[in-house]
Amino acid sequence: MALCASVFALGALPACNLVQPAQDDPTRYFVLSDPAVAGSPAVPAASAARIGLHSVRLETYLKHREMVLRTGANEIQFKDYRRWAEPIDAAVGRVLRASLVASSSVSQVLTEPFPFDQQRDYDVSIDVRRCEGALEGSGYKAEFSALIEISTTGPDPRIVVRKLFEAPAADWDGINYDRLASLLSSDVSALGQEVASSIPPKG
Repeated sequence: MALCASVFALGALPACNLVQPAQDDPTRYFVLSDPAVAGSPAVPAASAARIGLHSVRLETYLKHREMVLRTGANEIQFKDYRRWAEPIDAAVGRVLRASLVASSSVSQVLTEPFPFDQQRDYDVSIDVRRCEGALEGSGYKAEFSALIEISTTGPDPRIVVRKLFEAPAADWDGINYDRLASLLSSDVSALGQEVASSIPPKG
């Protein structure tokens, strides 16, 4: 019996050596960065508006943590190992708010749920249509577009501005996803500047 036990133990040793070492997780996570504001914050103008910023809405295919690469007019890829570290609608809203706060035409930015005791001059709604990398011809681009709606507040609101914002497609190498996140961050910051410049003067 002792001899059998020894033979069994010796036979089990090679099996132990088959256990593979732990592999590093190849997944990388990225965030949108807030706009860099040079110098002192902008001083709101006398006509600066108080803005209510609604939660950002996304096209359905963008509601994923995986970053998106568009490879054709109707084809996209979800990059399993390149992911957003936070929901992209929350990230866009955060950068957009920072861009609006930095504008002299905006005195205050409130976010949903809006407080009952603070008045707003206009509400802003954003529908993000594209926020992704794209393969165009033989090169890669960063693409961002969003529909802007600015409306009055109160019991009978009406839309006063409705326009499509399309950021110029920026060159990207298709490999460096940190660079893609940086380019999209700049696009969202530019969206904020477009919103601020589109707000009508207070009546």
